Amino acid sequence: MTPTITAFASSPDRGRGLARDMPVRWALEEVGQPYEVELVSFEAMKAPAHRARQPFGQIPTYQEGDLVLFESGAIVLHVAGRLPGLLPEEPAARARAIGWMFAALSTIEQAILYREIPTYTERDRPWFEARKPILDDQARRRLADLSDRLGRADWLDGAFSAGDLLMVQALRRLGSSRLLEERANLAAYVARGEARPAFRRAFAAQRAAFEAASAQRGGD
Repeated sequence: MTPTITAFASSPDRGRGLARDMPVRWALEEVGQPYEVELVSFEAMKAPAHRARQPFGQIPTYQEGDLVLFESGAIVLHVAGRLPGLLPEEPAARARAIGWMFAALSTIEQAILYREIPTYTERDRPWFEARKPILDDQARRRLADLSDRLGRADWLDGAFSAGDLLMVQALRRLGSSRLLEERANLAAYVARGEARPAFRRAFAAQRAAFEAASAQRGGD
């Protein structure tokens, strides 16, 4: 059965591949699972029909027959557990890969988001410029730990896994930030992830959806 995922009808990331449906698309592409996409407007996201499948009124969701899931990390874990390509078969290696999935979402991405969100919500506040270096340093500490652990390896624990997928996606939120540039092995790690054919297909699909929505609105 072909699963259906939901995504923004008009993504606020402006086609940069940062919206939460991106890791789900990427995971499905990595395992070779065809999927369909239902584009959802901001208004529809808050309507009862969508909240029945995503209680917080967000995207993405994943539906396959009677199974409905929400939260991108949970969806990626489900996809990785069903089809080969994203989790090792050996039990200990599989457990470690899942651990890296949680680290990407709970440790690394949270530090990046704590730094990122104030740039949208507090930029005009008098304390913003004084607070920003503190947030940068908090993110730097997490990135330093990750950089030390990765070292010269291509991936976090042997072959590419769902842990790498979510970690690369989290690091992509730094964009061309100096923080990522300070850690050459992490910048190269992200570049390796972005060079994967599955990533490119997922990115192109999400970008095409944004461009179509932009064209309908007459451009941005």
